[in-house]
Amino acid sequence: MTSTTTIPATPSTAEANYSLLLKQAESLLDSETDQIANAANLASLIYHNVAQLNWAGFYFFRDGELVLGPFSGQLACTRIPLGKGVCGKAFAGKQTMVVADVHKFEGHIACDAASRSEIVVPFFTACDARSWLASMSSTSHSVQK
Repeated sequence: MTSTTTIPATPSTAEANYSLLLKQAESLLDSETDQIANAANLASLIYHNVAQLNWAGFYFFRDGELVLGPFSGQLACTRIPLGKGVCGKAFAGKQTMVVADVHKFEGHIACDAASRSEIVVPFFTACDARSWLASMSSTSHSVQK
């Protein structure tokens, strides 16, 4: 089993710790090809090793909307329409979004009242049916790009 180290919110060691987290993720994903298994392990790895997260997980693009996939943390919205909320807008716009204060984000969907900030990264493959989105929510307003 891969050992883990919680990444503190201090900038001095963050780069080294994120490098370690990346190596751990690569090790987890290296020999597994199943998308659900990989998303589940990656969500858990991120959630348990990045400070102040209350949610880390994935949505999959299915039938024109984002459908909840594997995650760790608080309860989540099961379906998100494209263009709605941070996740829906990031996926529709095909761009990573970093929102420091979700309460100031027009159209924010409050799936969990404890969330204060979000980082959303859409991923696309050659086939839209396999497209997915990774999201992390924090109980802090201190997300950094």
